[in-house]
Amino acid sequence: MPPKGPLPDILVSGRPSRSNYRVLTPRTPHSRAGRAEEGFTEVELENFDDDEAKEYRTQRQQQSQPLLSPNSRGPGYRSRGDDHELRGKEGFFRPASIWGKLPLLGGSLLAVVILGLFAVSIQRPGTLEKILLQSPEEFSDPSEPYIPANDHTARPIYTNAPLPSPSIVETRPPSSLLISYENYSSFPLTGDEYRHECAKIMGGFMHHGEFWEESHMGSPDVIHHDDATNYHLPEGERTRVCSSTITYLLDGHVGLLADLGLMAQAAAFARERNRTFFVDDTHWTRGKWTDHFQSVHGLEPGPEPGCRPPPPEELVACPRTARHWVISSRTAKYHMGHSFSEEYEDPYGHQVNRLRPIYERARESFERVIRPNAHTAELIRNARKALADLLSLPAAPSHEAKSDRSEPASTDERAARGSSTDSTAEQQLYIAVHIRKGDRVPEGHMFYPDKQVPLKNYVDGARETWDRLYHNRSLDGLPNKSSGRLDHYPAPPIMWLASDSPAAAREFVSAFPPATAVFSLEHHIDSQLRALAPSTEYVQAEFDQEPLGERIRLTRGMIVDFAMLSGMWAWPGEIVPGAVVCGVGSNVCKLAALGFGFERAFGFDDDVDHLMGNINREKRRWVDVDVDGRIEPAWNAFELH
Repeated sequence: MPPKGPLPDILVSGRPSRSNYRVLTPRTPHSRAGRAEEGFTEVELENFDDDEAKEYRTQRQQQSQPLLSPNSRGPGYRSRGDDHELRGKEGFFRPASIWGKLPLLGGSLLAVVILGLFAVSIQRPGTLEKILLQSPEEFSDPSEPYIPANDHTARPIYTNAPLPSPSIVETRPPSSLLISYENYSSFPLTGDEYRHECAKIMGGFMHHGEFWEESHMGSPDVIHHDDATNYHLPEGERTRVCSSTITYLLDGHVGLLADLGLMAQAAAFARERNRTFFVDDTHWTRGKWTDHFQSVHGLEPGPEPGCRPPPPEELVACPRTARHWVISSRTAKYHMGHSFSEEYEDPYGHQVNRLRPIYERARESFERVIRPNAHTAELIRNARKALADLLSLPAAPSHEAKSDRSEPASTDERAARGSSTDSTAEQQLYIAVHIRKGDRVPEGHMFYPDKQVPLKNYVDGARETWDRLYHNRSLDGLPNKSSGRLDHYPAPPIMWLASDSPAAAREFVSAFPPATAVFSLEHHIDSQLRALAPSTEYVQAEFDQEPLGERIRLTRGMIVDFAMLSGMWAWPGEIVPGAVVCGVGSNVCKLAALGFGFERAFGFDDDVDHLMGNINREKRRWVDVDVDGRIEPAWNAFELH
């Protein structure tokens, strides 16, 4: 039904007519307070003195457009009020709002500062400690005396003292080349720990280039603390640390001669690179180095005589170009493998001729650096003298009294007493035999069903060597053939027998007539030497469980045996072996060849051209009964583990 009359216009203007104005309550679910049925009346708004009410009145007075006019501003989200947008633009900058947010801003700023300090502590360790832990005295000037305020006495004028130069200078490589030992607390590290560090740096890829070539990026190294002062320690001790060193670490993982073979090459590295050589026996299972040998630093002082060894925490196993390089039996494989052979073998030589440079390096180290101490030298001299007395040979010359001195000998003396190479035929009246059992696997184990060199090989090798070298000679008119069956002592072959197995030694002796002259530590007339004989076969794991005194005793006996097998460290006129019969699988056998000299050891001391490097079986003094030429190379200077 249409309305009876026209509807009045509903307008809201800035100046409404009070007579025509009528308060209406909007019937909508969204009122100012979100309550359609409970909206405020005009009288309530007049009496309600708050910001919202004032804004409401202001807007009501200023509005002159109809509520439904298309030009009016679009409605906002009414549940938060029509003036929400207007208040949101100014509310953040109100003083009350700023003061309320200050804790949040301060906490954020503090978090950023702490994060920055944390980053600095990681990138530059020690920087914060230097800044924050300085004592107040460091900021004061000691050159300016304290003057009270009421003291007007004339004072001398002081000038600022020059800043002192630091006594310790820290040399830090770039972070990409820094070797960190932060996970270790004891130094020097063990052989296995150095091996682990080498695996991290050199493992996983093949290194090419020259043996001593340094990467264009630089060489990894640890932080070095160089002492810049020139002071003198009491009691004549050394002062400055050596600028560049090579240290051999005796880690106790291998036998004595295995260590000495590697050490001989390490000492040669030091001579070649003009570095100072040291031996570290911290982890050695055979006592101290000086319990058996002379101090290497005393024999070979190097380019900086009197300098001190580096701090153990500055030793680096890999790379070899580090300032203070340390090498051991556990890390030698990273340095003395294929690249070592390419660098130090004779590229134009064949067979054993190719290994001659390495042989000479080792021999020189035994003559100059690896020498027995006074007590051990006396035992060696007594063993040689007793053997000469039993064979009715002339007494040893007067030089022997000097062999136990600790100071380094001159070059001429070293050449004279170096090895059996310098001895005459009259002093070479016995052959040496070494039989290794225990935990040693022969080099040619594939040729033997029971993985052991048959004892017959040693017996036949001793007879063949004696007959070959002494077939034109006799002792006191006795038959010179080893096959002689005379009961007159000493019957040939005259031998010095060294073995870690008493049972194998007894079986070897029983293979010869009773009158055969077989000498050894076990049956020596000197009680001191007899006490050095081993009682059981050598097994490395069991040896490490022995008391320290027992280990030192067995080590000393092995040094005496090695000297008698090789003729090493002999003075002119002392009795030395004419040959040695052994198995190349033993490191004792490998290094015994050094005592004869390269030419004599491999039979090259005749007038025949041995360019092809094949061992001369007719003239050789080093006789291998293990591989016996079936594997090349026939000889090696050391063994890698």
